[in-house]
Amino acid sequence: IFGRLFDDIGFGVIPEQLFRDIVVARLVYPTSKLKTVDYLYRYRGKTISSESIYRFLDRLNDQYNSLAQQVAYQHSCNILKHIRVVFYDMTSLYFEAEDEDDLRKIGFSKDGKFQNPQIMLGLLVGENGYPIGYDIFEGNTFEGKTLLPVLKSIQQRYGFGKPVVVADAAMLSRDNLDLLNRHNYPFVVAGRIRNESQALQDDILGKCHGLTNGQSMEFIRDDGCRLIVAYSVQRAKKDAHNRQRGLSRLRKRVGSGRMTKEQLNNRGYNKFLKLTGEMSIELDETRIEQAVRWDGLKGYLTNTKLAAAEVIRNYGQLWHVEKAFRISKTDLRIRPMYHRRRKRIEAHVLVAFVAYTIYKELERRLLKAGIQMSPKRAAELTQTMYEMYFSLPNDPEQQQVLLQMDPEQQILYDLIC
Repeated sequence: IFGRLFDDIGFGVIPEQLFRDIVVARLVYPTSKLKTVDYLYRYRGKTISSESIYRFLDRLNDQYNSLAQQVAYQHSCNILKHIRVVFYDMTSLYFEAEDEDDLRKIGFSKDGKFQNPQIMLGLLVGENGYPIGYDIFEGNTFEGKTLLPVLKSIQQRYGFGKPVVVADAAMLSRDNLDLLNRHNYPFVVAGRIRNESQALQDDILGKCHGLTNGQSMEFIRDDGCRLIVAYSVQRAKKDAHNRQRGLSRLRKRVGSGRMTKEQLNNRGYNKFLKLTGEMSIELDETRIEQAVRWDGLKGYLTNTKLAAAEVIRNYGQLWHVEKAFRISKTDLRIRPMYHRRRKRIEAHVLVAFVAYTIYKELERRLLKAGIQMSPKRAAELTQTMYEMYFSLPNDPEQQQVLLQMDPEQQILYDLIC
């Protein structure tokens, strides 16, 4: 199943059978390279030493990274027809080790592993999460400084134009947005409307009062960017629910009398507290009323001329790149990593990127055929699909036959093969 997809996408141009074996193993039996040796022997009848795999990893990235990424990019182009919008995000991948080196650094960990050295992985995908390219950075790299280098590198490599770049607000500071503007890159990011000037905040609250579900208003910032503010009933309910839950906990802490001045700060729901008298702490009802006015409002910042609905729709697809990281970290188990050598780390990420490309193609075909089956379930089904090789006494030529499959397996087999 996965071998057919591997060939259909075009990864068969890489003339190394071991590459194919390792990628398919990552999809079906994601585990360590040592366990991959056991998998290949048990399920494929291949005897390969762990040393052979490690020697292959030492040269894999240098020899085939560009070719593998180009195959994945071309496949995404064939599906999307035209790369008009790209989505960028970064994640941290930690190591089960303590020592740092020139690549593995201790930095801000999105996995919560702040004592473990890590690397940063920047991933660029197209609409619906189809892969375009990636790059690896040192573990202490600030994520906001990676977008432009990745964009330029991939753009120069494949020669496509300047698509609309969609990223999370945390990825792009004001300096980075100015940098994208200077290089003529159109962008769409989340707008932090509560961080705008007081005059603009007042304007937003005044003009957005009374908006109904799905309606939006447009504002022009001092830097010329458009700030689109949309209202959602569902978001309003979520904002109210989260605030009430936080205030409920806060009221209990205040009522207990055990809260001290040192515990006061302006973070989270503590911003609704105020000091009265010498040492009396109470809830600031005025601030709570002001917060209610923002319920349901979300901002989108862009330098494009796209219609407001198109800007909101494009940003709404950012979850695809987050899903790509989730698939890589869970289904493909890209982390934690145990490799120490840089070449093997780079090879490990390359294998996971190729496996993700195949994963997305399987997902696409299942959806197109209307089959209610996840790629993860498909991988599970392949583990008990068997083929028998035999030869008859009077016929030395080896024959093969697929053993009977259950209905789910047959559906999967008929779709791919």
